Amino acid sequence: MVEITKALIWTIAKWAIVVFIAGFIGQFGKSLTKHLLAKRKRKQSSHFSNPKMEKKRQKAEIKRLKKGR
Repeated sequence: MVEITKALIWTIAKWAIVVFIAGFIGQFGKSLTKHLLAKRKRKQSSHFSNPKMEKKRQKAEIKRLKKGR
């Protein structure tokens, strides 16, 4: 049978802490990544407008130019 020593207990404790920290980073890293991706998507969607709205804007601009002549 394995003799339980302070060194063995310390090794087990270190591994338990490493596993706990890895789980913590994994869980909150995933949440942070989702948050950052959603924020990036919102920012990009504001730069790239809806094609239908872009067509309406172009049409309105053409109409405005024709009316001004």
